[in-house]
Amino acid sequence: MSDPRAAVPAVPVLAARAAELDAADELASCRKLFALEPDAVYLDGNSLGALPRNVPERVQDVITRQWGELRIRSWDESGWWTAPERIGDRIAPLVGAGQGRIVVGDSTSVNVFKALMGAVRLLDPADPARDEIVVDATTFPTDGYIARSVARMTGMPLVPVDPAELPGSLGPRTAVVLVNHVDFRTGRLHDLPGLTAAVHEAGGLAVWDLCHSAGALPVGLDEHGVDLAVGCTYKFLNGGPGSPAFLYVAERHQERFDSPLPGWNSHADPFAMAQDFTAAEGAVRGRVGTPDILSMLALEAALDVWDGVSIDAVRAKSLALTDFFLECVTAYAPADRVSSTTPAAHAERGSQVALRCAEAPAVMAALIERGVVGDLRRPDVLRFGFTPLYVGFADAERAARTLGEVLREIPAAG
Repeated sequence: MSDPRAAVPAVPVLAARAAELDAADELASCRKLFALEPDAVYLDGNSLGALPRNVPERVQDVITRQWGELRIRSWDESGWWTAPERIGDRIAPLVGAGQGRIVVGDSTSVNVFKALMGAVRLLDPADPARDEIVVDATTFPTDGYIARSVARMTGMPLVPVDPAELPGSLGPRTAVVLVNHVDFRTGRLHDLPGLTAAVHEAGGLAVWDLCHSAGALPVGLDEHGVDLAVGCTYKFLNGGPGSPAFLYVAERHQERFDSPLPGWNSHADPFAMAQDFTAAEGAVRGRVGTPDILSMLALEAALDVWDGVSIDAVRAKSLALTDFFLECVTAYAPADRVSSTTPAAHAERGSQVALRCAEAPAVMAALIERGVVGDLRRPDVLRFGFTPLYVGFADAERAARTLGEVLREIPAAG
């Protein structure tokens, strides 16, 4: 009797091409910067990035020396106080922002609230008819929850619109538009330059969620005139579980940006402890309370892996990886069991591949058991995130081949 878990033989041409592509990969040396086993196939960096090897030692120093020995002096002597802006300036080149436009702190959800409400407060009071908050109808749920809350708080109508239909949905009532740069389910990359221009032509403000694009592809916040943006740091930026998010405020809006969460850290003179609030200058206005120093400095250490790395090179490898993976899936997986929901066109693809599969939960569990780690979105989507700094072409070939094995083992539903 044949073993139902017998390995699917490698297609020689695919295995050989994977080896050739890995040998020519200018980013291949980056993998050694991460704490990954040699045979690990980790394709879940779009949920939680792998641990950079330098982080534990740096965090140990923060705990034992900076906190343990210097204690309160570390706010000045170890640079704790300036960390939110300093780390923001390190993220800025990865998303196409100038210095002084990004502050790090709080969660993505909190920053979405700051950005949306802050955008509403930037509107021209002389144009009261401009009252609609438009939200990406396919958005990550939290963004939708917060947009709905902001609509209730302001009395403004909330208008959910599919990003593909956005240009035709804008008009004289459009006030603020919140869109995800990359769809978390399908990996579809939305047209940030074109949609931002359309929002501005309609007279509105564009707010972008960069959670699935920051660190995976060029964004061009300044170049394309984005008004405000938010992003997380624990996915493609590898900052660690729950690492603080970031808020971008375009330079032209900073003087008028009125945060809905003013805290003592965003005060012009925080240690004056004044009862009246006077906002600080620049990106500091996006701060609220005392920063989470341990996770923030872990993020700062994690960003070292970007030294000397071009985001354009990352994007080129990302597209090559996802192209190759899809080719391998076609070769190894039964055609009637999986289908891609990720766009084939490069201009519409982020850095993940989403495959629709009726048996997705069982298939992903079996893949993880065999050392290929992705994730799923119920009920039927297998997600594979490709982080070019540590994922190689042999990983993509092995993942597709293992997927083929698992699909031949697990009976088709129905």
